[in-house]
Amino acid sequence: MKPMEFRGVNCVYAKDQSEYLPLPAQKTEDGAVKTCWKLSLKERLTILFKGKLYLTILTFNKPLQPVKLTVI
Repeated sequence: MKPMEFRGVNCVYAKDQSEYLPLPAQKTEDGAVKTCWKLSLKERLTILFKGKLYLTILTFNKPLQPVKLTVI
């Protein structure tokens, strides 16, 4: 799974942090941040047959922010 550019991107997180992949995002005035991810064929087939997607959030022991997964 790789983060990808999409229409509306207005910032890139971790742009100069070599330990992370740059994360193109659209940040709105109310603080919502949207990102887009491209799945490999293997990942798509795994989701199709197993029906599961895991989300890991690195909080660094800070409070967890609400998250939302969507399919468009």
